[in-house]
Amino acid sequence: MNAMAGVRKIHPHFLYLLEFKEQKVIDLFKDLRSYILEIYPESNEILYHTHALTTVFSVSDNLSDAFCMLPIYTNHLNLGFNKGTLLQDPYKLLAGTGKLIRHIPIETPKDYRNKKVKELVKSAIDFAVKDMDKPTKSVGETISKIKWTGK
Repeated sequence: MNAMAGVRKIHPHFLYLLEFKEQKVIDLFKDLRSYILEIYPESNEILYHTHALTTVFSVSDNLSDAFCMLPIYTNHLNLGFNKGTLLQDPYKLLAGTGKLIRHIPIETPKDYRNKKVKELVKSAIDFAVKDMDKPTKSVGETISKIKWTGK
């Protein structure tokens, strides 16, 4: 199981696409990803490339069991919460107007490397575990949904 063997490597297809982003965004993504994996090393990463290059962290191999995501846009990224409207947000950290998804805009490590965000991430994990339909066989896996046409 690769999750317990130290820092989990970024999937090569994702890394290839990530390299097209601004260096500041790349650095923030790598640090924020590490931070989420420190909080919950068992999480599965589900990778997408749609309107944004996105890593979704899930308690299973299903998107429906995701607790947070890191969508990377052209020159910024967010810490998104898939069921953000259902989470307790005592510090009013979450932004957005969607039916479920909420996010924290990320500009510096101070935006996420703090006690309030860590509590929110743990709350999202707890919610996802309780909300999960059936136990997962996947733990600490990387699952790419990226349509790869590259080399």
